[in-house]
Amino acid sequence: MYPQRHGLCSLTLLQQVLEGGAEEVIAAMHGLNSVGLHVTAFTTRTSLDSTTTITTTMLNTATNDTLFIFNLFVVLLCNIGMLDSQPEEIDNLERKRMQLEVELHALEKEKDKASKARLVEVRKELDDLRDKLQPLMMKYRKEKERIDELRRLKQKREELLIAADEAERRYDLARVADLRFGAIQEVGSAIAQLEGNTDENLMLTETVGPEQIAEVVGRWTGIPVTRLGQNDKERLIGLAERLHKRVVGQDDAVNAVAEAVLRSRAGLGRPQQPTGSFLFLGPTGVGKTKLAKALAEQLFDDENLLVRIDMSEYMEQHSVSRLIGAPPGYVGHEEGGQLAEAVRRRPYSVILFDEVEKAHIAVFNTLLQVLDDGRRTDGQGRTVDFTNTVIIMTSNLGAEHLLSGLMGKVSMQVARDKVMQEVN
Repeated sequence: MYPQRHGLCSLTLLQQVLEGGAEEVIAAMHGLNSVGLHVTAFTTRTSLDSTTTITTTMLNTATNDTLFIFNLFVVLLCNIGMLDSQPEEIDNLERKRMQLEVELHALEKEKDKASKARLVEVRKELDDLRDKLQPLMMKYRKEKERIDELRRLKQKREELLIAADEAERRYDLARVADLRFGAIQEVGSAIAQLEGNTDENLMLTETVGPEQIAEVVGRWTGIPVTRLGQNDKERLIGLAERLHKRVVGQDDAVNAVAEAVLRSRAGLGRPQQPTGSFLFLGPTGVGKTKLAKALAEQLFDDENLLVRIDMSEYMEQHSVSRLIGAPPGYVGHEEGGQLAEAVRRRPYSVILFDEVEKAHIAVFNTLLQVLDDGRRTDGQGRTVDFTNTVIIMTSNLGAEHLLSGLMGKVSMQVARDKVMQEVN
């Protein structure tokens, strides 16, 4: 197989063939060639400019020995055209059906016992899929025809309204009366009738609503749809109480975090800084990391939506590039930094810098811009926004003083003062 360089797709296809799946790949392609199936057998969401060219790019009987795959075939597999507008339920079934059809035509050319047994199973699965698809496709076509008719009628109504306005400007009152009390009324009645004849479980909707917008934004930001659909006031009421249920015995820290989030959402915080930035000091096991996870769960419904960075891995000066990305010309420039890339992909997140006292001083200089301006430029020159993040740093610095205070050797106020002296 000799595909030329066409990105990750061609390399992946090459790897699949070289790792022992050549026979299966060749058999599947011969199956496609025999029935003239298009590239949508592999990716049903794509449509190519010339769907007839796929059959001419399939392997023929003369290429069995060389395992040569035409360069155009790789391009067709990698090319993504227009997205199909079919509902996801139908699209998943169609994709499964096309995959089974490819397997079916490949198995029909095999003579061994295992292939024949699998052939019977594939035929049964195909029959079941077609039975499921038929009523769904009928419902989909009916709804699509209804929406197309609605769009046509609404477009016609807009044109009639424009014509009525023009007739008014010309003072053609007879024309205005005919339009406003005749044609426009009839079109409006037809629209109302179509909009009224709807089922509860629709596959298609004519307009994009808040639910669809929330779903798309949720996929991009990682924020659950339920959170995006709620009002901030409803979502943040009782935040401190819910955090107290997860983290016991840390009232000051919990209240400080909750107040910072509420203050930011109320518009009283500094708009060019992160939602909140905290330094949690104390010995191991007092709930520093637990509070960060609890906050992530309350804000994003999942405590795993936490960007956790172990600062003991950044004890050397050169490790700063791992956070924001290596500058141009250095190894790893294309990958981006651990911190910058995570926040760029999920701008709404809780960031935990664990054991921050172990990091090199250059790391703190890098984080200064994040805490001060709420932004940072990565190694590729892209500005990453941190204004919607909550930054939590944890440290064991001065833990021995706090333990002394808890044991009664010194007062807690003296212990706290000693801890702050070490921090400063």
